[in-house]
Amino acid sequence: MKKFKRVLVANRGEIAIRVFRACKELGIRTVAIYSEEDQYSLFRTKADESYKIGKGKAPVEAYLGIREIIDLAKAKGVDAIHPGYGFLSENTEFARLCEEAGIVFIGPTHDMMEQLGDKVNSKLVATKVGVPTIPGVQKVISNESEALEFASLCGYPVMLKASAGGGGRGMRIVREEKDLISEYRNAQSEAGKAFGVSSIFIEKYIENPKHIEVQVLGDEYGNLVHLFERDCSIQRRHQKVVEMTPALSITDEQRQMICQDALKIAKAVNYRSAGTIEFLVGSDGQHYFIEMNPRIQVEHTVTEMTTGIDIVQSQVLIAQGYALDSDEINIKSQEDIVPRGVSIQCRVTTEDPANGFTPDIGTLEVYRTGSGFGIRLDGGNGFTGSTITPYYDSLLVKVTSLGRTFEDAVRKSTRALDELKIKGVKTNVEFLLNVLNHPVFRAGNCNTGFIEEYPELLNIKASGDKELKLIRFLGNKFVNEIKGAKPEFDIPYAPDVENMVPKTGTKQILDTLGPKKLSEWVLDQKQLLMTDTTLRDAQQSLVATRLRTVDMLKIAPAMSVYGSDLFSIEMWGGATFDVSYRFLHESPWERLERLREMIPNVMFQMLFRGANAVGYKNYPDNVVRQFVKDSAAAGIDVFRIFDSLNWIPGMEIALDEVLNQGKVAEMAICYTGDILDAKRDKYSLNYYLKMAKELEKRGAHILCIKDMSSLLKPMAAYKLVSALKNELTIPVHLHTHDTSGNGGASILMASMAGADIVDAAFSGMAGLTSQPSLNSIAAALKNTDRESSLDEDGLQLISNYWSAVRPVYETYESDLKSGTAEIYKYEIPGGQYSNLKPQVESLGLGDKFNDVKEMFIAVNEMLGDIVKVTPSSKAVGDMAIFMVQNGLTPENIYEKAKDIDFPDSIVSYFEGMMGQPEGGFPERLQQLVLKDRQPITVRPGSLLPDEDFGQIKKYLDEKYHIDTTNQDLISYAMYPKVFEDYLTKIEKEGSFKHMGSDVFFHGLREGETCEVKLEEGKILVVKLVEVRNMDDDGNCSVAFEINGNRRVVSIKDKAANLLINKEYTKFAEANDPSQIGANLSGAIIKIHLKEGDLVTEGQPIAVIEAMKMETNILSSMTGIVEEIVVKEGAQVLAGQLIARIK
Repeated sequence: MKKFKRVLVANRGEIAIRVFRACKELGIRTVAIYSEEDQYSLFRTKADESYKIGKGKAPVEAYLGIREIIDLAKAKGVDAIHPGYGFLSENTEFARLCEEAGIVFIGPTHDMMEQLGDKVNSKLVATKVGVPTIPGVQKVISNESEALEFASLCGYPVMLKASAGGGGRGMRIVREEKDLISEYRNAQSEAGKAFGVSSIFIEKYIENPKHIEVQVLGDEYGNLVHLFERDCSIQRRHQKVVEMTPALSITDEQRQMICQDALKIAKAVNYRSAGTIEFLVGSDGQHYFIEMNPRIQVEHTVTEMTTGIDIVQSQVLIAQGYALDSDEINIKSQEDIVPRGVSIQCRVTTEDPANGFTPDIGTLEVYRTGSGFGIRLDGGNGFTGSTITPYYDSLLVKVTSLGRTFEDAVRKSTRALDELKIKGVKTNVEFLLNVLNHPVFRAGNCNTGFIEEYPELLNIKASGDKELKLIRFLGNKFVNEIKGAKPEFDIPYAPDVENMVPKTGTKQILDTLGPKKLSEWVLDQKQLLMTDTTLRDAQQSLVATRLRTVDMLKIAPAMSVYGSDLFSIEMWGGATFDVSYRFLHESPWERLERLREMIPNVMFQMLFRGANAVGYKNYPDNVVRQFVKDSAAAGIDVFRIFDSLNWIPGMEIALDEVLNQGKVAEMAICYTGDILDAKRDKYSLNYYLKMAKELEKRGAHILCIKDMSSLLKPMAAYKLVSALKNELTIPVHLHTHDTSGNGGASILMASMAGADIVDAAFSGMAGLTSQPSLNSIAAALKNTDRESSLDEDGLQLISNYWSAVRPVYETYESDLKSGTAEIYKYEIPGGQYSNLKPQVESLGLGDKFNDVKEMFIAVNEMLGDIVKVTPSSKAVGDMAIFMVQNGLTPENIYEKAKDIDFPDSIVSYFEGMMGQPEGGFPERLQQLVLKDRQPITVRPGSLLPDEDFGQIKKYLDEKYHIDTTNQDLISYAMYPKVFEDYLTKIEKEGSFKHMGSDVFFHGLREGETCEVKLEEGKILVVKLVEVRNMDDDGNCSVAFEINGNRRVVSIKDKAANLLINKEYTKFAEANDPSQIGANLSGAIIKIHLKEGDLVTEGQPIAVIEAMKMETNILSSMTGIVEEIVVKEGAQVLAGQLIARIK
């Protein structure tokens, strides 16, 4: 019996560490060898001694230097050498020379290796003992002619195999004769480099078999056992990737036959030590011996896990002379070996699956493993700071699980891989997770063609599919927006009304009686009727119109039940139309139709901007009429029609078409000024009464007071409503905001004066620039003659939902924390007040916000004190920003701005394209703005030719390959660019209309998991695994798990690239008139000129847009356009060079 004092491991990495640990437990001192390239590797630190070898040799050759290794072993008093796997582990010469040097080779004898390690000789042994082998040539191929002859004899396809070695090296499948010679040469070369022996043999290739191997263990006394089988079928290019035991794909009968055949082969040579006998199992269940590996295998860990036998220690003990049945090894008989559970090994490598498994190199910046119960980790060079070199095998760590069942083992493996955090180099972890989650793997039916048959396993960087679009969206959200800073949100719960039947409501009254009778019904009501504005004006004013359809649909059933006594629900029109397309990337028409399905009992109301419909300019009459028709058909019942200047001719086409459609025409008067102030007589009580009577005369069913700026004070509300009720025979509907903090009081005073209907919003979305609280108004009227029939408890449940939803949209709220009386001073509408600050900040004027507000007053006075509501309020706001930006004042504007091009909105206003203001235009300012243009004095729509919807349909059908609907046509007619951008974005980037709003706006944190609904019936479980460091090109790799499968997407870090690009961005010299710069930061939406064109001073060169404000970039001199520096669509910075003039 020998007693080893020192064991040298002639290997590196993971297997070297495995042997060192086994020896340490046995009390044996260990010796490591390492190459120049491995001097900083982890494995050498695990040995008691380590010595550099291979001076002047290539990295791999250093570990193949037989003489040097043996000489070193002799010099250091080594008793035995363990070869590990690979390198010299199957080299018979090495084994023989060790024995001659008096050093024990821990493994079989060189004679055994001659018979079984060589693939040709091992097949002869198998045939001799009656074990079936694959048809082939039982000798090494000596030349290319012989290769052609033997391949023809076997019949294609054939397999070329290195006679010495394994691990997939030196193996090639050849399907046609024309490829044989080139593949033969490649196999020879690869085998020579890997094993030092380039011999190749040929055998018949069996398509898609299962690869089953049996672990055997024998001692020098003739005792031999098998440790059962392993399924190694999951391979890539003949290299094993995932191994497991037991094999689920074979029967118990097959298992016994294969294991017994393995023992026959091993007994034929009285095999000693650990060895693996490998078989292929065809689709017919027949198994064939293919080779024996007379060494420890990479995948030995799974057998150790299920049998409890330390195979490496057994090798060392056998080499010392211990018998299997000794107390030290303690394997008394074959019957003593009873496997327990299921074990799976996954080989984590530093390879990039998305790039053909190209090995990656670099420094491990982060290395955190996932261990825990049922997980074993065998690593080589994995630690933070470690350098991964290109010289050796890419194996980083083997993750081996043990579970009571196959499913348990899969779960443990998945969990461990998921916990594994590696940054600095790419790994195959994503690929391994895809394998573990694949249904064929889960069914245990994999064969050796599994990876080739299911290419989606390699789909780490997915191609153009919905999943890729999803992770691009979420990756961009993290990298370029939230940077991981996502707030915590409560989950909004909608009341459960599944078993409750909604009462009939105003929708049924309208459909049964018609709009005139509905108007009479309203007048007959004692209670104060209410319109809920949460879905339209409340969210437009509070959160910049960003409320998404998905959040509306969740609460819609409860609104139908608990809001059945509402007069109407304002849920459409105004800015919601274009914002849905522009920013939310969802169809406003779909919102209308879906909500109509879910709330069938309450009238739907929209805000209609007269001749502007839902846009910001005048449209042809046929567009206005078609929009009314399509809206009515889709579910709108009440059309609140207004004109931004209270100009009745601007409303007449819309009014006429609403009457034609049999819907409710609620004609609105925009309130401005203060009827309590006798000095402000332009907008007096008589002004409002006169207009109201004219609207009633023209056919209005309801008269609306539209107080968009919260200017209607409580006493003024009482005075105005009282007068209107005395003069009109139609209901009065009050709309106000709570910006001043007095909105609720104004509504209650209006109620006392006899108002029939008021606008309010559910508490969770009420107050500030929104409407007063519907809940509070209902409660305040309780036990009065105006008491509402609405269910207060039900209203509160709906409000609770909105209270939980609202924080998700906090980004879009203004800084206003309480009501402010300054609104009476500035007279800025609620929605515009919320949006004005972000608009000003986006233009780089954040520090001048107060100046802009003061200028808003000045501009209003310059224009003659006009009614301010979209789009007229936008013209005032754009002009105020423009004047602050350019250092203009009411005093100097006529001198300093005579050559300046004004914002499009203010030009449109003075042209008369928004209508005619009360009292007319200030002529001097009109001439300054219009310059040579002539204003109009008639209704703009009367001058515009009808839109050609047929031509639009043809254009959209051909360009976007869609069957264009009427809704598409009218959307394009309203907003051509916005609608086309929407179609392009949905096609290119995908639709996420079903995604939860917390994820849509705030993305995911690292490690966060959520469910994302892509469409009906398709819900994905998505986890953001990690965001990797930015590469040299400014890209960040973001790793996700989608339903357990890994996906990685590369995202350009715009901030980093902006810094990079800013260095190269050209800015116009302020004092050089030939250099034309951008007058603000924004997007170039139109370029008017091209290089070589003649340009005059003050002529527009391009149009720039920022926050919906369009401004011309003008030439500062007359000359020839020498260069246009930017392209349409480009984002530019203020001052950035746009063009050069010569």
